[in-house]
Amino acid sequence: MPEGMASQTMGRPASPGGPLAIDARSVEKRFGGTLALTGVSVCAEVGSINALVGENGAGKSTFLGVIAGRVVPTTGSVSIFGNPLAFGNPRLSRQQGIAAIYQELTIVPALSAVANVFLGQTVSRAGLLSERGMCDRFLELSAQLKVSIPPGIEARHLSVADQQMLEIMRGIQSRARLILFDEPTTALAPPERESLFAIMRELRRGGTTMVIVSHNLDEVLDIADSVTVFRDGEVAHAAPRSEWTKRDLVRAMIGHDLVEPSSRTPFAGKAGAAPLLSATGVSLPGALEGIDIEVRPGEIVGIGGLVGSGRSSLLRALSGFEPKSTGTLAIDGEAVPWPKTPRMAILAGIALVPEDRKTQGLVLGMSAMANITMPNFGGVASLGVISDRRMASSARGVARDFGFDENRVGTTVRNLSGGNQQKVLLGRWRYSLPKVLLVDEPTRGIDVGAKEEILVTLRRLAAQGLGIIVVSSELEEVVQMGDRVLVLSEGRAVARLDAAHAPIKVKDILEAAFKVAKHDHDRDGLSRG
Repeated sequence: MPEGMASQTMGRPASPGGPLAIDARSVEKRFGGTLALTGVSVCAEVGSINALVGENGAGKSTFLGVIAGRVVPTTGSVSIFGNPLAFGNPRLSRQQGIAAIYQELTIVPALSAVANVFLGQTVSRAGLLSERGMCDRFLELSAQLKVSIPPGIEARHLSVADQQMLEIMRGIQSRARLILFDEPTTALAPPERESLFAIMRELRRGGTTMVIVSHNLDEVLDIADSVTVFRDGEVAHAAPRSEWTKRDLVRAMIGHDLVEPSSRTPFAGKAGAAPLLSATGVSLPGALEGIDIEVRPGEIVGIGGLVGSGRSSLLRALSGFEPKSTGTLAIDGEAVPWPKTPRMAILAGIALVPEDRKTQGLVLGMSAMANITMPNFGGVASLGVISDRRMASSARGVARDFGFDENRVGTTVRNLSGGNQQKVLLGRWRYSLPKVLLVDEPTRGIDVGAKEEILVTLRRLAAQGLGIIVVSSELEEVVQMGDRVLVLSEGRAVARLDAAHAPIKVKDILEAAFKVAKHDHDRDGLSRG
């Protein structure tokens, strides 16, 4: 831990040497009876990258909302480039040179990619909208970020990762003096992250100030000039990047050392067991091409690859969310119809935990216990009427298994942290007992402590006999969890790695994915030449 942390636990960090882009003093925010921020003082130099870290509920996103002009503090003051911040008015904040890129997507599905990037703005000549100017700028940003998104495609047809890139492009193209990033890389693969960081470093050289909220501590230590740790709504410690290690950050965030995942022995399924799920020739026009995959009882199969490789499409096809997909499927050795709807998949024993839990998985306005028991309300009904008592009893049993406070099963889901929301979603399918669980980005937007709990929970589910297939952009997680790993590139299976034969490494996944992707790129270039 940085020297002096024991004595300098709260309050304003040491003033930087240059002019200030952000000067926040004694900021407090109450939501009803809940104190979200207490005496928060943070400053940031012009032309610097500043990271805010902490567990879910620590206050970092609330503070980011204050800086963005979305959240009005109860007390305190904030100056931006020497001028008082216009609290509660995002439009005036933008006029002050502030752009915000949020974790929760604000994409308009029916609009084109280019229209989403320039939403509320224009590239004009004599006050007239210039579609060509917007398209040219869009293609310029795409090249900088190394992404291939057609400008005219409707955003509804893009993956979550590509939608996240649109959010990033929107923030960057505004040429703001202060850019706020809230978990910008959670849906991005390593190459896209590196492209984003390269642009951030270029913006820093040009004098742009950036604040980034992230749960990825390796990224924080890679990109930030300074790090501020939030805990329980207060600044626990702030220091230059050079004074931090990953271990120090974790200790400052949670108040104690974290047990390293490498020290845990993964569960191994029974050798030679017959597959729970066996799918062959899985195809989806424009996304998947003849993929074979199987998973055995007690086994976790990781899906590795770059953004756009077809990882999420494969899970959606197996779970009935892609009606145009084709393939053959066997469950417990018996052929079953290829699922064309989610209901067909659930009846076959396949359940999906989707990538975007808030819009695709949870009913945010309902309680945790209702969300957990939702797939089987009949099991908590009496004479056709749902019994709150039975629902609560069933949900408490699941909550205990998942490390979720059973006394909070009546809490509305939108009021839970990201980690607890994910536990509720996983608990739903544990309650309904599928045979195969498909999990897309299980730790997206979850703090470091809850992340380890989720990974342990998945291993516990596998130990109970489920077959689990996991997609994660955190390749370290794929390696950590996967008994076997299937690597995809351009919608095809390009490598199969088995931890029983040799330890799986991140570089093995990247080498397999890059080799094929580079080959396809070179071949396409030759064909056009």
